[in-house]
Amino acid sequence: QPALADVDLAVRPGTSLAIVGANGSGKTTLVKLLVGLYRPTAGEVRYQGRSLHEWDRQALHARVAVIFQDYARYQFLLGENIGAGDVQAFEDPERWERAARRGMVDDFIEALPEGYQTQLGRWFANGRELSGGQWQKVALARAFMREDAEVLILDEPTAAMDADAEAQIFEHFRTMAEDRITILISHRFSTVRHADHIIVLEDGRIVERGNHEALLAAGGGYARMFRLQARGYQADAAEEIG
Repeated sequence: QPALADVDLAVRPGTSLAIVGANGSGKTTLVKLLVGLYRPTAGEVRYQGRSLHEWDRQALHARVAVIFQDYARYQFLLGENIGAGDVQAFEDPERWERAARRGMVDDFIEALPEGYQTQLGRWFANGRELSGGQWQKVALARAFMREDAEVLILDEPTAAMDADAEAQIFEHFRTMAEDRITILISHRFSTVRHADHIIVLEDGRIVERGNHEALLAAGGGYARMFRLQARGYQADAAEEIG
């Protein structure tokens, strides 16, 4: 049973793509195909006009900055946790700090008594355990270690954060994109709606595509999911006011 079928997609530099769909619809599989972590059993993925199998894997991966929803929690120093995003600069404090600023986590780190030298996890003496949201912020900064990346991908990296924090991070992510390709996967439509292009996956197929306004006007599955989520937020707000 193919995980994806009949997917025809082009993403241009300087544009953002959001991928939405139910769990198991193929979102993460598609992203892993796009960056060469999986090889397609049929069809072809091309980057800069060349099939991915023609690229040197190391050269290809150097052009991609990605953070997946199942990010690693390394039992390293906090700075090394960020540095793992580019092993060539694993021990470079200046690169850690630049990546942290781009990932908007520098304030949180600098507030810690030992800052970037804080030991994380419980394997070693005096190790500090972070909250789920803090770990996600560290992993997010890790994605910005690859300063020359031409493709930036966030695959549900902010699920443990509140909606306001996620919206702020994605907006910052978009403004930094410039002439790069940016790909976002999120279940929060308040974030997805700002992407230049949106595709909706269902059972491994693209069933809808367009921008937020066009998809709402079409009245399909995207519009239905967006309105359901909007009603949920409105109900929560009404409950808080009441």
